Amino acid sequence: MSFELPDLPYAYDALEPHFDAKTMEIHHTKHHAGYIAKANAALAGTDWDGKCTGEILACIQMVPENIRTGVQNNVGGHANHSLFWSILAPAGNGGGGEPTGALADEINKVFGSFEEFKKQFAEQAATRFGSGWAWLGLDKDGTNLHVGSTANQDSPMMFGHKPLLALDVWEHAYYLNYQNRRPDYINAFWNIVNWAKVSERYEQFKA
Repeated sequence: MSFELPDLPYAYDALEPHFDAKTMEIHHTKHHAGYIAKANAALAGTDWDGKCTGEILACIQMVPENIRTGVQNNVGGHANHSLFWSILAPAGNGGGGEPTGALADEINKVFGSFEEFKKQFAEQAATRFGSGWAWLGLDKDGTNLHVGSTANQDSPMMFGHKPLLALDVWEHAYYLNYQNRRPDYINAFWNIVNWAKVSERYEQFKA
């Protein structure tokens, strides 16, 4: 089965004013859909067509060298965007606020406070040179919570890590509304993070 564009769990305008409707529509129907089309094209007619739908690391390791870069870039783009959409929600209706429960306790333990975590995450997002992503995730063992960033459409899953929270810092994610003001876009992101979904992922992957 080929990769397919997932439906969003909210309308394109549901995240306004933080993420505008036009950017969301273009981001979902053009950029994410484009990664899917290119991923499917890279695998079409090969022995791996329809078999490369699991974790991106396994997918990259599965395919031969001559198509590996295309698979990494485009399956990575699909995986990253699918996670990104899932951890967003309208402000005041699932989005915003702070984490609770075990995830909140672990963030406080590792970073000292929620505000310090936000500061470190925002720094990763703001200082990622060029295009890429900022992440909160768990290491291979599911024990250590950390923040970091990756270039282009690389995913922490490529290194065996378990991503929990993602922020797309490619310019296509924010330029219509924020132009070159990436820090403003990062600040707006906190208003629409669905911490319940992030917590679900933490419970799923923690050791």
